[in-house]
Amino acid sequence: MIEVELVRIIIRESMEQPQYIYLREKGGEREFPIIIGYFEAAEINRKIRAVSTQRPMTHDLLGKLIQDFGSELKHVVVNGLAEGTFFAQIMLDRKGEEVAIDCRPSDAIALAAQFGRPIFVEESVLGQATT
Repeated sequence: MIEVELVRIIIRESMEQPQYIYLREKGGEREFPIIIGYFEAAEINRKIRAVSTQRPMTHDLLGKLIQDFGSELKHVVVNGLAEGTFFAQIMLDRKGEEVAIDCRPSDAIALAAQFGRPIFVEESVLGQATT
């Protein structure tokens, strides 16, 4: 697995237009975009900027559930790419047991930003995405 960092978020005013997040390998030059929805992009941007809301948003609730049920988010992994769709997992530590939960990359990255956890990409995915 290759550690990457979120280097750019492109949020367009129109929800009908695609939004983008860009991941780049740490210490490297390979970079690729992932197309995500408007609300997901806004949530990732909110997490990075540490902007709070009056009421918990979905990712806040998910983060609280992870913690309250005795787990810890260790890292996230973009682990698949098929027909232009990326796949991801959040990796939890639950009382010493590693648990992988399938999710969308935008959700995984929002949680990684919320908890300050690393983002990884499988080498095969990084190779496909950057060619």
